[in-house]
Formats: sequence, structure tokens, C-alpha cells
Amino acid sequence: MSLSSTLFAHGGEDDGPEESRHGLAHGESAFGRPPTGAIHTVAVIGVGYVGLPTAATLAHLGHRVTCGDADPAKVAMLQRGDVPIVEEHLEDLVREGQAAGNLTFVQGATAAVQGAEFVFLCVPTPQGDDGSADLSFVESVAAEISPHLAPGTVIVNKSTVPVGSTLVVERVLGRTDVQVVSNPEFLREGTAVPDSLHPERIVVGADDQSAAARVGELFAGTQAPLLITDAATAETIKYASNAFLATKLSFVNAVAGLCEAVGADVRDVILGLGYDKRIGFEYLKPGPGWGGSCLPKDTRALVHIAEQAGYDFSFLKGAIATNDEQFKRVVAKVHAAVAPSLRDAGESRSGGGSRGGGGNGDGDGGSDRGSDGNPDSGAGAFGGAVVAVWGLTFKAGTDDLRNSPAMEIALRLADGGAEVRAYDPTVVVPEGAGSVNVPGFAVPDGPGSLLAYPDAYTACQGASAVVVLTEWDEFRWLDFAKVRDALAAPVFVDARNLLDPAQVRRLGFSYVGIGRR
Repeated sequence: MSLSSTLFAHGGEDDGPEESRHGLAHGESAFGRPPTGAIHTVAVIGVGYVGLPTAATLAHLGHRVTCGDADPAKVAMLQRGDVPIVEEHLEDLVREGQAAGNLTFVQGATAAVQGAEFVFLCVPTPQGDDGSADLSFVESVAAEISPHLAPGTVIVNKSTVPVGSTLVVERVLGRTDVQVVSNPEFLREGTAVPDSLHPERIVVGADDQSAAARVGELFAGTQAPLLITDAATAETIKYASNAFLATKLSFVNAVAGLCEAVGADVRDVILGLGYDKRIGFEYLKPGPGWGGSCLPKDTRALVHIAEQAGYDFSFLKGAIATNDEQFKRVVAKVHAAVAPSLRDAGESRSGGGSRGGGGNGDGDGGSDRGSDGNPDSGAGAFGGAVVAVWGLTFKAGTDDLRNSPAMEIALRLADGGAEVRAYDPTVVVPEGAGSVNVPGFAVPDGPGSLLAYPDAYTACQGASAVVVLTEWDEFRWLDFAKVRDALAAPVFVDARNLLDPAQVRRLGFSYVGIGRR
């Protein structure tokens, strides 16, 4: 049975002051309005980047929330009030819930669902090589909890899952006395707490409208608009939202490339675009490419879903291809920036043959076009050049390295023969260690290397260029004279357009941005 989409407004017409929609408001709680409405018993399975903010928010809204996770070390850490991920304000929100008696952590899904009226599934859905989502974790948890659910329990798919996944969960549960609904998340890492407390919309999809409405009412205290629809539509909304954002980012990166070709400045072009209310300013920031845990996975998944349904989503395929072109363009910019150092090093650095700067063409010239002749397409193109990298996470405000464009470019530089010296404030280098491998990433085979250093200045020591790959604000306020003295050549490749070109040029640096003059 298909439902007509229904839009409700939580609360009245007044959504409160503007700052309460985009930041942490003040009142009886440091995190916004005091909770109102009915109190429910909720279980959340999985305490990662989605599950933990969801659980803490539901506890803040007054519900009794029990989180279950299979990792005993993570559970023990959370029971102490410590949060295992970097997310601003999340630890405070978790501790607030614990202090109020609304938030507890247990090991295992079975223990968490005892007596729960609602069970949120927030478990990983890793992607296969063909773009399809692996639902094995979702199915495993559903099978585990099925015998322990009270009649009338509502199971909530919060994980990003393919269209039709509610039917998969229903089949695995094998229960006619429980209901399954879709409630996709729209959190941004780095701002997950304000996004949870002040969401722009709540989307719930189910064949049973009353079950969907019950889930929507859990979030009544957020004052967000509530959209109730069928499960397939709710699941599609999630994928379509992220696909659109990815397409917008690919577009602005392509515009930045055009600006470089014609001599325009992308910053002013974006201003001219953004003032058009039909376009807006959001997601119009050129960068090294888009990444993270959602956009790459969801765009590929949507292409796969379309193919399974017999539709060629060529438009979205183009956005994905443009993103890969952006990685190549940034690597080519770095190669052009270090080319003078490679030439100066000559025979003493290259040893002749395979490690020279001309391994795949001339280096600068036409290398910025992202063609197969880019210097990142062959080992040794960087000839052992030392390259400093600032930032490895996929965005500032998080410690997430998954599908990070910064990591992608750093690895391509290393694969091309560069000695990459990286610094990121979330990658811990033990005192006295000097440098470490980046956790979870193997050192590339071949002449290049990738190591993390304890601070930005140490990473710059002897480097022929600094490449800014993550927009951490602290990079704006470093001692640039000290940076210049540490470098072998005073060159910035600013893939985030984070720095002020005029300022760093006055300090004696060469500056290359993305679409900037």
C-alpha cells in the first residue's frame, strides 16, 4: 500500500529565533528547549557517527534510551561518559543524558531492546564493488533481536539502506506484530549535534501511517517539519538529497576549473551565483573533491539502484566522474608546484630513469586538465619530492578518514613517488615518536611514503610545497614565517581556498588555489 506524502509541522508557526535553528540555544538545558510531550522507551543499536548523536538527542528530548553495541571497549568508554569519535558538543550531550538517567549503554543488541517501544537500527551498511549496499549487519541484528521484541514494537531503519530495505527487515524479523519504518538521517559530521537538535526536516516512511506518525512524534521537541510518506519514498529522499549535494559540489569544482582557464576568480563567481535565491550559497565551495562516509557511497548506490531498475542515471555518473577529475587536477597542481625543485635536484635526486619529474609528460603545461597523462597516473613522477600536507580528515570538525578526499590525494602523491609529511589535529602521534603511519592506511609500495607528524611545522621541514587538504581553522593562524623557514621552497597549494592569497604572497610564498587568482 502506498501512502500520499503528508507534511506536518511540529509545534506552532514560530520556530523560535534564527540562532536556535543553526546552533546550540540556551535555556534550562545548554542544548535547547526543555523536553516536552510523551516519554518513550527507545533502543539504539550501534553507537557510531549516526547512532550516538541520535541516541543522545532522543535522551535530551526526554526519552529513556538504551544503546547497544557489539564492541565492549566502546561500551565501557561510553559508560564512563567518554565519546569515541570527534564531534563537537557530543560528549556534553551524552553526559547530560547520563546525568538525567535517560541514556545508558550496554553490550549487545539483545540487552538493549528489552522493553523497548522503538528500536533504531544504526549499523554499518558497507558498499560492494558494484555500488550495492551490504545489508548483512542490518539482517544480523534483526535476526538477533526478533525473539526479544515486545508486540507492537516499531523497528526504525536509520542506517542508509537501499530502496526496499524495510521489506528485507520485515522478512528477517518474521513477526507480524511488529512494524518497520524508514527514518533516514541527514546529519553532517562536524555539526551532528546541532543537526540532530534542530533538524531541517524529519522524514518517516512506512506502509502503516500510524506507525510512521508514532516515530515522528519522538522528535516533536525539535519543532522540525515532519514528512510522512511510504518507505520506498523515504529511502529515495535520503539518496536523492546526497546525490544532489554531490552534484552541486562537482559543479562548483568544474566552474573553478573554468575560472582558471579564462582568468576569472571563482570566489566572486560564487558570490554572484549565491545571491540568487534559487541557487543559494550552500555547497558552493570549491575543494579537492567530495568524500566522506555518505556522498561517495550514496551516489554510487543510487547509480546501482537506477541500473537495477533499468534507468541510466548518466547525469549522476557525470558528477562522480567530475569528482575523480578533481582529484587528478589537485595532484597535477602539486606536481607543477614542486616541478622547479625537481628540476633543481637534477641527477642527484632523480638517479635518472623512472623517478624523474617527466615520467608521464611534462608535468605542468597541460597536466592540469585531468587527462590520462596526469602525473598521478604513474609511479615515480614526484621523484622523491618532499610534500607537506595539512589535513587528512574528509572535513574539519571530525576525525573521519573514510573516503576522505584529503587521504585520496595524499595517497596519490605517495603513489607518485612523493615523500608525504602530513599533519592533522585528529591523528595522534605519541610523544617522542616523531612520526607514525596513518591509522588504517598501509604505507604505499614503491618509492613514495606517507607519514603523520605531530604538528604542522614539523610536517613542513624540508618540503617543496605545503598542500592544504582539510579546512581546519587552526591552519589560518599559524606562524607563517616559521612555516616559510621550515620549507625548502615557499609554496602553498591551497586545495580548500582556506588561506588569504594576498597575505601569504606578501610573506614571500607562491600561492595556488582552486579557481583563485
